[in-house]
This record gives sequence, structure tokens and C-alpha cells, in this order.
Amino acid sequence: MATQPFRRRGKEGRPEQGGHGGEAKQRPESWVFSPRFGAGVLATGLLIAVAAGCCALVSLGRTETVKMEQVDLWDNGLTIQSQRGEVVFKLAFQTGALDLESCSKEGDLLTCSESEKEKLSFSIQIVRTEDTVTCYDIRWGELVADSVVEHRMFWGDAHWYGGYEMSVQHWPIRLSGYQEPVPFVTSDVYSFRNSFGGVLERYWVSSKAAAVKIDDLVPFHLGFHASERYLIFQARYKDSPYKPPLGQPPLPELSYHVCVGSDMTSVHKHMAQKYFRRPLKIPSADIFRFPIWSTWALYKKEIDQEKLLAFAQTVRKYGFKSSHVEIDDMYTQNYGDFDFDPVKFPDALEMFGKLKREGFNVTLWTHPFVHVNSPNFEVGKERRFFVTEPAGHVPAMVRWWNGVGAILDFTNPSARGWFQGQLKQLCSKYSIVSFKFDAGETCYLPEEFSTFQPLPDPSIWSRHYAEMAIPFYKFAEVRVGYQSQHVPCLVRIIDRDSVWGHELGLKSLIPTVLTLGLLGYPFVLPDMIGGNFLPNKTEGAVDLPARDLYIRWLELSAFMPSMQFSIPPWLYDGEVVEIAHKFTALRESLVAPLLLEQAKTVATTGDPLIQPVWWVSPSDKFAHQIDSQFLIGDAFLVAPILEPGVLKRDIYLPAGKWKSYKGEFFTKTPVLLTDYRVNLDEAAYFSLVS
Repeated sequence: MATQPFRRRGKEGRPEQGGHGGEAKQRPESWVFSPRFGAGVLATGLLIAVAAGCCALVSLGRTETVKMEQVDLWDNGLTIQSQRGEVVFKLAFQTGALDLESCSKEGDLLTCSESEKEKLSFSIQIVRTEDTVTCYDIRWGELVADSVVEHRMFWGDAHWYGGYEMSVQHWPIRLSGYQEPVPFVTSDVYSFRNSFGGVLERYWVSSKAAAVKIDDLVPFHLGFHASERYLIFQARYKDSPYKPPLGQPPLPELSYHVCVGSDMTSVHKHMAQKYFRRPLKIPSADIFRFPIWSTWALYKKEIDQEKLLAFAQTVRKYGFKSSHVEIDDMYTQNYGDFDFDPVKFPDALEMFGKLKREGFNVTLWTHPFVHVNSPNFEVGKERRFFVTEPAGHVPAMVRWWNGVGAILDFTNPSARGWFQGQLKQLCSKYSIVSFKFDAGETCYLPEEFSTFQPLPDPSIWSRHYAEMAIPFYKFAEVRVGYQSQHVPCLVRIIDRDSVWGHELGLKSLIPTVLTLGLLGYPFVLPDMIGGNFLPNKTEGAVDLPARDLYIRWLELSAFMPSMQFSIPPWLYDGEVVEIAHKFTALRESLVAPLLLEQAKTVATTGDPLIQPVWWVSPSDKFAHQIDSQFLIGDAFLVAPILEPGVLKRDIYLPAGKWKSYKGEFFTKTPVLLTDYRVNLDEAAYFSLVS
């Protein structure tokens, strides 16, 4: 979201309502009461009520503005100010106008019972906290079935962060065009580029220290209008995948919590403590110390025993430590099997024994789909393990990137137990340490379906799938997250293309990792170094990703919570192998201890593991827009090169005494270092000197 003033403002900051074309509906001047006058009317009304001996419940009477401490409420919207008197949150009601004469106030609670059209249930509750944060619980409930509640939240001149994983990821958020409100549910943004990602939360925070969290039970739809600079919050059941609670009519309610603090770091800490669970445990220390070696980029679905052993041997041949090998797609005969294809892996037991003796931890790719040609299809059908068609009798067949199959119903405890049991047998039989849990987004559920436990929100199915990985947490990775911050596994960002830009390219890595961290997912795997290298999705190379793209990707990954090779460095040349050795050694000796120490803090506080620069300087407006640097903790800053053919970059150092990786000291801070030299075999990093 770029920082520009509102295009138009209502009288005295009043929210405006307008159609999608952006034309606001302005009341005649004689209809507009200023906030000061409205507050005077309210104060007079309160004095009369007290003089008459009324109880604490006060009718507000005829007024066009209601002031409630830092809140100014009009019939068509509201604003919230900070303690400094700055408007930090601005909302317009699109559903209809409130009848302010129906409003009454009792203590910190204001309620209204009517709109200009019909009865409703509206309230604002001030929630006072022990710290510097003040919160406002806002609720608009309709009393007519299958109606719609819609509010517009204006961006203003603030930067906003959070929300969801995107195919084009920026930090702070940037949106373009217009999007009608659509269900805010998990999806695969690699295959469906305009959808929401596999990791999302109903949470945003702004540079003006305002944060908003939509209630979990809201049938939430999100849209936006970039040129008019607002998000659309919508609640509806009609024509949506959301379902009302059992036995209740489809009465939509849009309820959310707005919190305002002294700075955005403190307000985010408050929100994270209140609304996000903390990781139950911490992944294996080896995840932080050593790279993962995936078979995917080299072998795709053609992996077999001979290739796997040769791959592991080559890792050792080039002087890398035996760390972690991940076997990807098609090691089984059929999708849905839980054993190795005996043709491809004629002696799997001996193979895994050899890998274990050589010091490798081995993980396997897995997924929730079962094809008809797998013997487990009949098992799942007979035991009702699958998501079914609406009538609840026949497995609902779904299309995914490897064909058509049934999908396991993880709301069913028996299905969960069976699936985990199959995985545990693989671990026991072959000394497998964990799994790469692929897919899990709601876009791979049928359009109409039935589950063992009803799903009021389809993304709850994604949460159940992520929770399947908890017993395997030490080396596990998932790629979905929704109300599942407690799952202590790596969260893999969606597949990347071998390109430089913000659309699933190198420049998108830092914004995506920062976004996931802000949403409460600290242990992030930034996918494969160099990207997937798929046809038509690669820049500057034919046989491999561009050499400098690969090197810069490698250097950045060395400072992330985990790093993963799939295209190995020896496919380039000796210099690239040397650079890979340099950064894997740096990771083991310097970065991993920092990550592990910070991980202990994360498990208690919910803070991000990889932090934005503004985390330590939340009032620094320059820091609000930095998307190519990050912090590990509050004392280690990383600034990699993310442009092709470049050996210089600008680096911003926030307040403090900083020491560079070259041994330089910088004491006159904050400072912007322009054209700072960073060679091809370097990534700039700085330590805060106490």
C-alpha cells in the first residue's frame, strides 16, 4: 500500500460511502454536524440524564455524531484516533446507515439497535489493557437471514502489513486493481495466482500503530479497491463456503477488534499475545544448522534407489556434510500408497541403512490424496476416511496437480489416526525422520462436500492437516497455516520460480518470510535455492537458473530459518561450490546459534524469528518501507543483493552502534549507506555492538 493521503475526506474526517466507481455520497452541508458540536450534544444529554436521576444506561437522543473517547461515530462510519489525536483507523459502513437515535451508552459499551432500514445489533466496546494499548471491539450483526454486512477500511497514509501469503509479495502490502469480496480461505497461489495463499490470518497492523483482527467465527470475505485505497470486509453466508453454527439461521455478523498503541511493535506484540498461539516446541537444531538436500529439481518424478544413493554420495564428494536428504514425488507406485515402489527401490531397507550409516537424516514427501489405483482407496472408502459428496455416501473426487483422487477427511479422528499410523510405520521400518506435508489448501476440496465434523470455515480443514505434522515436528514441513501457529514445524512458502522479481521470485522471499512471521509462523522454509527451474518460468538461462541469481539466492537463504538445496551448486562451477561452502559454514558457525537463541524467545513471546527493520525502530518512517533487509533478533541485520549484475546497494542502519562483516564501525546512526560494496561472494551483515 503506497503512502498517499486519502483521495477525498468527508466533513471533519467523516467516512464517505461511495459506489465502486469511487464517487462518494456527500450529505448536504446543513446535515453535517461537526464532531465538536456532536460531543457537546452528548455531554448535555449526559448532564440532563444525571440530573433526572437516570441509571447508567444513557440514550443518546438526536445527534449526527457520537464521540466515545477516541472514537467518532457517524451514521455511515467511524474513525479512531491515537492518544496524540491523529486518526489511525477509518471505516465506512456500506450495509446501511446507523440510526444514531437508537444508540445508547453504558460505561465503555455503546449499542445501537436500528439502521435507516431495519433492526440490527451494533456495538462498540472499549477494552482497556494494562499496557499502552487500547482496543475497541466492533460488531455489526444483521437480524435478517442471508443478508450481507460490508465495511470499508481505508488505508490512509499508513503502511499496512500482514493478511496472507500472495503470489506477488511486497513489504509493506501493495495491491492493484479492484477485487470483489471473496471467501478468505487458503489456496495455492502458485497455481491460482490471484487467490489468497496457503498461509493466512485475519490480521493486519499499520505503521500508525493500529491493528485489526477479524473474529474467527465471521463468514469473512475480503476485497479491495486499490485506487480508492480501501479494504472491503464482508460477512455473508449466502453463496459462500461458510456455514452458520448448527441449528442457527444464517444471520451474518461482522465483528472485529481494533487496537491502537504507542508504536506498531508494541501493538503487534499485544495482538500476537492475545490472538496467536505459540509454537508447542522448537524444530530440531539440525534444521537451523545444516541445509536440506531435496531430490525434486534434479530428478522430479524419476527418483529411484540408484539416483538417490548417487545424490547422497555426491553431496559428500563435494565436501558438504551429511545432513538432510528429502525424497520428493513418486517414490511409491500409486498416489495414496505408503511404501516404496519395489521396481524403483528394489532394496529400500539396505538403501536407508546405508544413508543412516553415512549420517543422513531422510524425510519423505507426502500429501492428503488417494488415487483409485491405490489399494488404500478401497480401505478409505470402506472406513469412511474421505471427504464425501454432500449426501455423505460417496468419496468426492478432486483434481490436483498429479491427477484425480479422493482426499482424506482430517476432521475425522479415525482418518487422522490411520494417516499418522501409516507415516509412523514408514518411520519405524526405514528410519525415516519426518515428512514434507504438501498441499492442504481449501482449493483442493470439492466445491460441494461433506465432512465428518461440519466445517463452518473450510480453512479449518487446512488447520487439521497442519496439525497432522505435530508428531513429526523435528524435521517436518507444511505449507498451510490457519490458526495453527502452535504447530512447531517448518512452514514452507509456496514454490518459487527461477526469477528475480516480486512475483514468486527472489525479491519476494524477504517480504513473504516477514509476512508469515508477523502472522505468527516463525519457522519458515523459503523453498529451494534458485527456484524450481520450470520451463517458461525462468530468467536468463536454458540449462540452469542464471548463475548470479542462484548465488544471490543461496546467500540470502543462509540467513533464513532454514535453507534448502535442490539444484546443487556443483552443476555450475568450482567458484559456486566454494561460495556454497562459505555460506553453509557461516550458517553453522554464526547464523544457527543466533536463530536457535531467538527461537527460544519466539516460543515464549510469539515474536517473529526474522524481523523487519522497523521492529527495533517502529517510529522510524524510513524503516517502514524497507523490504530488502531484515533482522535476526534485534542485534543482527542482513542486507543481501537482490538485483542481477549488481555489486553495490544502499543499506539502512537504524539507531545504534553497528559493526559490519568487514570490521567497520558505524556510530552516527540512523544512517543510509549508499552504494555499499557487496561482492558476488558476499552478503552484507551487521552486528549491533553493545
